[in-house]
Amino acid sequence: MSLADASMTRPRFFDLPYLTRTLRNLLLPLVPRAAYFPDFLTPPEGVQGLDAGLEAILATPPHRVLDEVGQLARTSGAPAWAPRLAEAKMRKELTDAMRTYHDTVIAPHSDRIQARIEAERATRARAVLDAGAAGIVQNLGPGLRWRHPVLHAVYPEDRDLCLNGRGLLLVPSYFCWGNPVTFGDTTLDPVLLYSLRHEPHRTTLPGDLGSGASLAVLLGRTRATVLRGAATGATTGELARAAGVSASSASQHATALRDAGLIVSHRQASSVLHTLAPLGAALLRANTPAPR
Repeated sequence: MSLADASMTRPRFFDLPYLTRTLRNLLLPLVPRAAYFPDFLTPPEGVQGLDAGLEAILATPPHRVLDEVGQLARTSGAPAWAPRLAEAKMRKELTDAMRTYHDTVIAPHSDRIQARIEAERATRARAVLDAGAAGIVQNLGPGLRWRHPVLHAVYPEDRDLCLNGRGLLLVPSYFCWGNPVTFGDTTLDPVLLYSLRHEPHRTTLPGDLGSGASLAVLLGRTRATVLRGAATGATTGELARAAGVSASSASQHATALRDAGLIVSHRQASSVLHTLAPLGAALLRANTPAPR
């Protein structure tokens, strides 16, 4: 089977059979749940957005593609058509399939994903202020443990990654639910993807618009102060001091805002950090007077 047979022609509209074939025959064989998959499929440029990541895949030198596909074949097994990814045309088909999958499956939930990532960034920024550089690698999750000067990680294989003066790029991942992930090639700039700690959230059924009670209770000076306080990231105690209320009252206001989808709350050690969700940020912008 050729790569063209696996991916077929990209449709101009959502096509579930096409997406199923693409996922089963094209995407999953290249990224198996194993100790290795090709590094060029997860370029560092991806932190700049989907377009930058796909462009980096297209720009990968053919010799590197062949080397990494060969390693995949030796370790986990690669599809017969995988060496053809060294051809620019075949990589273009691959990136088209990746974009289709993103637009169909991931993009509809991008607001929730981005809000969770921004909450994690705020948490890490506060950890640096409180504990210095070491604070950013503490409490990264159950699969990671900091013991100066080594960051220990649960990993599918026993290996050491020495920074040798290089920095380490930490990338919180919404979809990395298991072990952390790093490059197979130790000569590349060190990158570590780690899983966000997902907390239970209330699910609204499609078509259920609710009673409107959650939004009705948002009216009032105290709750508006709490919402503004979350704009820069604040703990429950800090919100209480800003609004001039007790910690329990601030917690109740934060719960109402969270239930309305305006803020995101994330537990960090003994405190809870509250940050804006995209809807909350839009509400604040809409109520900010424009400069004359």
